[in-house]
Amino acid sequence: MGKKYKIKGHETFILREGWLTKGMQAVTENPFVFGENYGADALGVGTNMAKAIRYWMKTAGLIPDKSGKESHLTELGEMIYKMDPYLEAAFSLWLIHIGIAGNEAGATSWYLFFHKVEEEFTKEELAEELSDWLGAYVTEGKLSERSVKDDCNALINMYYAAKEQDYDPEDKKISPFAGLGLLRKNGEHYTKTTPNLKLLHRNVVLYCMGYMLGTDWESVSIDDLMNGKNSPGKLLNLSRTALNLYLDELENEEWITVNRTAGLDMVYREKSFTPEEVAVEYYTHH
Repeated sequence: MGKKYKIKGHETFILREGWLTKGMQAVTENPFVFGENYGADALGVGTNMAKAIRYWMKTAGLIPDKSGKESHLTELGEMIYKMDPYLEAAFSLWLIHIGIAGNEAGATSWYLFFHKVEEEFTKEELAEELSDWLGAYVTEGKLSERSVKDDCNALINMYYAAKEQDYDPEDKKISPFAGLGLLRKNGEHYTKTTPNLKLLHRNVVLYCMGYMLGTDWESVSIDDLMNGKNSPGKLLNLSRTALNLYLDELENEEWITVNRTAGLDMVYREKSFTPEEVAVEYYTHH
């Protein structure tokens, strides 16, 4: 039996500026908003776009994955809607990015992209690689080449925006995630990059650790934080140097202790925390 996976849930629409705010507001006002033609009328968009908004909200963890006609904001959704409803802080975008890139069953291509791509690539090469990796998930029927290509285009367009002569930062078709600095283009080739560290607060790294390890972990190796499933190294494109800088900052804040003596390279939790508590701490003080 193959693992659960999903491709092209986004109806070819990348996550655009303002969409999640619209979605969070609509669900808060009416839990049944997605029941009637996927909420197209309430959201003021076409049916396929409304489906895409619902998909991205589920995938990011803002509404429950199982929500059907009736829905509500999750703890994460409520927190973001209360603290930063218009997603003005890069911090909020990072939390949503972690939810999407770490969601193997709901955004499989995103999960594979952040866990497996290491070399530079063209669009065509990415489509080939994704097809190979997705083969491990598909047990019945054939993988749609078109759907894989659509996922590749959406991935690239979500994290990279070409600044052409008529580039308009206010263009609502551009995804706000392009500003996180996770993808660079050179000619026809793309490369995953260490993000703009000015936009990546240490609490994002700690949140990601909580997302990866849960709430009852005691210790973890730096290797696992670099290369493990849903690790900061993978989901945030961190180099080992950058990860170590953040670990030192978190140690200074007394969240963790880092032991690098005798090649141990271990991290020990100093106090208990949930990912949500880490996020609230950031929102409260910034």
